[in-house]
Amino acid sequence: MLPLRSVDFPQKLCDKPATHIRPEAHFGDLPTLWPPPANNQRSSTTSVSLGPLTNKAVIAAACAAALLAFAPAAAYAQCGGASWYGPGFNGKRAASGEIFNENAMTAAHRSLPFGTRVAVTDQNTGKSVTVTINDRGPFHGKRIIDLSKGAAAALGFQNRGTTSVCLAEQ
Repeated sequence: MLPLRSVDFPQKLCDKPATHIRPEAHFGDLPTLWPPPANNQRSSTTSVSLGPLTNKAVIAAACAAALLAFAPAAAYAQCGGASWYGPGFNGKRAASGEIFNENAMTAAHRSLPFGTRVAVTDQNTGKSVTVTINDRGPFHGKRIIDLSKGAAAALGFQNRGTTSVCLAEQ
């Protein structure tokens, strides 16, 4: 890639639209009008010099844009403790605004957006369920998720109260 030292801006950009771009222009190189003015005169352009930090910022922004455009979204994964809740909350509003149903496949997480579907796998039994995040929590120790009573029963840890799980965003 060519280093960026100066950029040529047409003085009357609106009056003379750029219809041709240099053939050797490539990603990261700012295009100039082609063909150049006769006798190497630049009567219709003004040269603006960019400092070295501006050049680096432009290059960094172009690289970041390219990576974000072509990189797939990173999947969410987390392992840690899980507990369950339900009695005393059934029929009340969850943090998302919907009515909590202790028998539904739902869960509380501290930071995942409401509506996110997460596969929860019990590390002790290997059983897995898919839940929808509709509440905030847990706020006890190092637990990472609070499952509804129905999800805990499906994983088989309702009688134990807590278990070790891994989460994977669906």
